Amino acid sequence: MESNSINEQQINQQFNQQFGSGRPNNQKIPDSIGVLVLGIRSIFPGCICYGIPGVACAIIALVLYKKANLLYKENPSAYAQSSYGNLKAGKICAIIGLCTSSLLMLIIIIYMIILGTVITTLPWSNM
Repeated sequence: MESNSINEQQINQQFNQQFGSGRPNNQKIPDSIGVLVLGIRSIFPGCICYGIPGVACAIIALVLYKKANLLYKENPSAYAQSSYGNLKAGKICAIIGLCTSSLLMLIIIIYMIILGTVITTLPWSNM
């Protein structure tokens, strides 16, 4: 009798570990809100501050996303879907912020190269 109940408990524990307990869990994914905030913050400074803070925020958000996504993939039933939605939205914002900030940095570098070329070709000896 006792061995039968122990077997049943072990089977239930294995099932709960593999598939969850069947009850919805509202546990948030660690850093999901941080990824979202950094992703949003990567968009706006990229347009204002030569793109450097935007690139930094986007890279940090993508690294945090990778870690949190691996944690979510290990046990999806343990976390709330809204938390995973925040994680995905943060990734998308970080990618957009990285692209816009990098593009702005590239435009500024090209502008400086063109400006430097024009200034060096001026006839300074005649002035």
